[in-house]
Amino acid sequence: MASSMISSPAVTSASPAQANMVAPFTGLKSLAGFPVRKANNDITSIANNGGRVQCMQVWPPLGKKKFETLSYLPPLTNEQLLKEVEYLLRKGWIPCLEFELEHGFVYRENNKSPGYYDGRYWTMWKLPMFGCTDAAQVLKELEEAKKAYPSAFVRIIGFDNVRQVQCISFIAHRPPGY
Repeated sequence: MASSMISSPAVTSASPAQANMVAPFTGLKSLAGFPVRKANNDITSIANNGGRVQCMQVWPPLGKKKFETLSYLPPLTNEQLLKEVEYLLRKGWIPCLEFELEHGFVYRENNKSPGYYDGRYWTMWKLPMFGCTDAAQVLKELEEAKKAYPSAFVRIIGFDNVRQVQCISFIAHRPPGY
């Protein structure tokens, strides 16, 4: 069966010269085959949500500092803080409070080398709250920290004791004027 397929007249072999031949370059294709599109520089007509697209204002760089996660929002209310802490506890993370008296943000003061920033490490308020299961306990500690240091930045952080990393961090209190 195999020998009959090889000797079949339908199978032809190419000469060595034809096997190495490449079609000659004939130039780029004409753009005439593509549809013509009128240029429209009005970006408001690109997206359509039933009306004109409104652009969102970006964060103003003067007089504002970006601190931590959620810092672009207005200050969180006690109810919102309670929900954030409940989320932290549901994930099994260990809550901890930290405070900073001078700067609530990273800055450069002592060294100008790349990757070095001052203000990355804050002072811990008491020990991490190991075994805490109630978000109200964390808010009670927050109130104590605010009472002891009213002009300090206070943040709530959550540690994952399995992965040994900090998983969440957000500003819970800003001093007046920030």
